[in-house]
Amino acid sequence: MYKWSVVGMLWFVCLFNYADRQAIYSVFPLLKTEMGLTDVQLGIIGASFMWVYAMSAPLAGIIGDRFSRKTLIIGGLIFWSFITIATALSKMYWQLVLFRALEGLGEAFYFPASMSMLSDYHGRDTRSRAMSLHQSSVYAGTIAGGTIAGAMGQSFGWRSSFYLLGILGALLGLVLMLFLKEPVRGQAEVADAPVQGKFPPRGGSRQNAGTNRPMVLILMTVFVGANFVAAIVLTWMPSFLYRKFGMSLAAAGFSSTAYLQVASVLGVLSGGVLADRLVRRQRAGRMLTQAIGLIAGVPFIFMTGWTVSIPVLILAMAGFGYFKGFYDANIWASLHDVVPTARRATAVGAMNAVGWVGGGMAPIAIALASQRFGMSASISASSIIYLVVGLLLVFGIRTFMRNVSEPRAEAYP
Repeated sequence: MYKWSVVGMLWFVCLFNYADRQAIYSVFPLLKTEMGLTDVQLGIIGASFMWVYAMSAPLAGIIGDRFSRKTLIIGGLIFWSFITIATALSKMYWQLVLFRALEGLGEAFYFPASMSMLSDYHGRDTRSRAMSLHQSSVYAGTIAGGTIAGAMGQSFGWRSSFYLLGILGALLGLVLMLFLKEPVRGQAEVADAPVQGKFPPRGGSRQNAGTNRPMVLILMTVFVGANFVAAIVLTWMPSFLYRKFGMSLAAAGFSSTAYLQVASVLGVLSGGVLADRLVRRQRAGRMLTQAIGLIAGVPFIFMTGWTVSIPVLILAMAGFGYFKGFYDANIWASLHDVVPTARRATAVGAMNAVGWVGGGMAPIAIALASQRFGMSASISASSIIYLVVGLLLVFGIRTFMRNVSEPRAEAYP
């Protein structure tokens, strides 16, 4: 069916979205040597992407609810692909910061538009599975970007992978112009209505007729915490493995992404299936799946930073990745359960902004903390954040979702 083909096409766009942003972290040691940078300066390079990404996300969401999402997705892909190529031309530190910031601008338009598009192709019974399958591209892209940049950087210099990824991404954008189609907004809810014995009222669907504001705020707060921890891992894990375990750039780039991200693929697919089943029993089923992932991931984050054994490190990263997938599978589907159909892209943009403001603090915060406490202790301490936001989500479910149910059907006059 075409709706699953859309998932496949967006899967590849998202793969480049994450490969392009992840590549630079695997070549931090090379940048540090070539340009004489400190850890804090490297942290600023990582944070510049996240801060501009966060500041651009609300505007990207608003635009995504008003203009063609196909145009935003493909236009964003081609734009950030050219910026990836431009990054390879950088000769000075400020140029790296500038191009990373511009990449954040381009990539900010992808998720609001793509998640809104997927929600219009996939209704209540397949939405979590569709979004979780799409989310698996985040992990594939992270592995690809980290591994390709590390391996090519070691053999051909740090710029080589940026040329490759940028060119391939631009070519993909040209191909998708022919095959990606813009859906009618709200069409999935209209399609669900006869199955559920309901009829949509004039002006839109009964489903998600209003905004559950307290739950939206809690989901955003939880996203800040989860993104903070994820940003630590994405930014500093390659350097952490290079320094602590003496791995080569290629091995560190692969190991810092592969074990965690492959496990995340399994977790995100499991989380999508589980959430689609639980949501048939209670409206908060997707959020409950997220809470399970957050709380279960706590001990594995702690072990990742604290262990001195490579086998235990691999186990810890895989465990964290698997349960991270439970949370990630339902980030946007949970949000779409508590906001109106017409505001989905705006809601994703706002949540992305808030979440990446928090994420943008992580690279610098850990660089500063590691100067006093060490990188191992700083990574382990981030497990506390996962525990706190997991418990906050449980509180929100029990307090603000307990009495929420699907609105009663009204006949179409």
